[in-house]
Amino acid sequence: MKGTVEINGLRLFARHGVYEEERVNGNTFELTIHLEYPMEKGLTDDDLAGTLNYAEVVDVARRVMDEPSQLLEHVAWRLHNALTERFPLIKGGMIRLTKLNPPIPADMDGAAVRIEW
Repeated sequence: MKGTVEINGLRLFARHGVYEEERVNGNTFELTIHLEYPMEKGLTDDDLAGTLNYAEVVDVARRVMDEPSQLLEHVAWRLHNALTERFPLIKGGMIRLTKLNPPIPADMDGAAVRIEW
């Protein structure tokens, strides 16, 4: 059996962006992370060791977000690599990274990238 562990709406402050002002002033970002993971033991044994600890996923995301990048695509790829390295049993997933206040003159809820594997 496979299941999905979901982190939805994780808001973090970071300094990603092409423009210098973005790297100086920073911005608020929102992460949605869905990870396919074997969780049979968590289902039957009620033991954290039998599933993916979402608190650890959040810690990995925070560390990746702390390192500035110009492109959201690059941040999402670094997060993918960090998660799959830390949790090799991940079978697939999705990461959506949204910059909530992009520096462009438009009325919108943010600009995002999404990767799936």
